[in-house]
Amino acid sequence: QVQLVESGGGLVQAGGSLRLSCAASGSIVTINDMGWYRQAPGKQRELVAAITSGGSTNYVDSVKGRFTISRDNAKNTVYLQMNSLKPEDTAVYYCNADGTYRTSSGTYYTRRTWGQGTQVTVSS
Repeated sequence: QVQLVESGGGLVQAGGSLRLSCAASGSIVTINDMGWYRQAPGKQRELVAAITSGGSTNYVDSVKGRFTISRDNAKNTVYLQMNSLKPEDTAVYYCNADGTYRTSSGTYYTRRTWGQGTQVTVSS
């Protein structure tokens, strides 16, 4: 069974910084794309940033220049460095990973897995 465990959320003043981490565990064969999504109250979940296994990244326009996504493939971990935070960044942030995993019987399967979410609150 694959799990994504997030950490690093919290309360910060506008202009401050936070760093989110998300570690994947389980019978991992390979993890391809990883990303961070967020969902604010009353709004749809949106992609914030994504990174391929080769390190290519993309960001939603509203965070370009402020957020940086990175990953450590050896640790199956993805990070989101968030600088110059704004109140409109307040949301629950979810980690997402697309990977190939191995069952106890030795067969392989692919799955897109979500983390449990971590709250980020930016006060004005």
